[in-house]
Amino acid sequence: MTLSDTELERYSRHLLLAEVGRAGQERLRAARVLIVGAGGLGSPAALYLAASGIGTIGVVDCDQVELSNLQRQIVFGTEDLAQPKAVAAGRRLRALNPEIAVVPHAIELRAENVGTIFKQYDVVVDGTDRLGTRYLINDACVIFRKPLGSAAIHRFEGQAMTYVPGRGPCYRCLFPDATTATIPSCAEAGVLGVLPGVLGTIQATEAIKLILGQGELLVGRLLTYDALEMRFREFPFERRTDCAVCGDTPRITVPADPTALCRDEPVPLRRLSPRELNALLKDSERGGPAVWLIDVREPAEFSAGHLPGAVSIPLAELERGDWTPAASGEIVFLCRSGTRSIRACVIASRRGIPEPSHLEGGLIAWAAAIDPTLHVA
Repeated sequence: MTLSDTELERYSRHLLLAEVGRAGQERLRAARVLIVGAGGLGSPAALYLAASGIGTIGVVDCDQVELSNLQRQIVFGTEDLAQPKAVAAGRRLRALNPEIAVVPHAIELRAENVGTIFKQYDVVVDGTDRLGTRYLINDACVIFRKPLGSAAIHRFEGQAMTYVPGRGPCYRCLFPDATTATIPSCAEAGVLGVLPGVLGTIQATEAIKLILGQGELLVGRLLTYDALEMRFREFPFERRTDCAVCGDTPRITVPADPTALCRDEPVPLRRLSPRELNALLKDSERGGPAVWLIDVREPAEFSAGHLPGAVSIPLAELERGDWTPAASGEIVFLCRSGTRSIRACVIASRRGIPEPSHLEGGLIAWAAAIDPTLHVA
């Protein structure tokens, strides 16, 4: 079926691109993309995919629109308050582009329905903010061989990666285990309203490139974005042969519910404000309990500026177990904004440290509250 006159006009700027053209636009129209989570990430991804002419867009979300959502979830308006997100998002996408079909799935994604839903689509975009659900989505995409665009946000930082079956590592290769209790949500930690717009449009870009067969995808590459520094970084990673779901001998062969993927009990974790950590360090200098500062940033970040007495052990080394916990005293993990240090606490807990600590807000918060001369890379 060829493009109509209306579609030729609507997508005229796409048709001018040699990498898209009429054939590419017809591939976009034939594509079926599923967006899981119509929140901060899913909103911009859905809007741009709809505007780009993706023929069928599915939206999975079981929540209702709340006033606090409108700071970043741009697919909704004030008139949508208390409405099911999947339904309200579908209405907005159809208003933006009546040439496409939108399928609302106003349900919670679970192991019992993930197969039925995923099999209807060609590409999956993960816009969830629950870590357990993120692992369910990843595992289902590996099992059902569906390409996945994944992203996550926290405070002022975000990350994105793409999984393509048979072409590279999955999310679990990068982060083998799921632990929801130690990762604060947007409601707990806050998030800059424009941040998910950047990551969500990256997810939409990856989906479009994948459908068109153009460009280089974020396969085997974790792209990170720091809004405060306006800086992107890239970290390559490889498929793990021992990955539980995509490895040589996978242990996960059927999707499991998020509650089964995550720990039943929260990891004991002490969150220290900059002033609380400063008080601990001063007490240690006066003969109090020892405080061991472990900076889990990359070596270049550490070299640019760090707290006196801090030891550099990048997060990847912690993951591999290339370190020995201190025999006594309090261990405090540090990173730039408090995201990687939370992950370090999870690793330390598995190594037998009963209540690891981390600097809430990271060294950015320390520089703002304690030492403005500290350079944080």
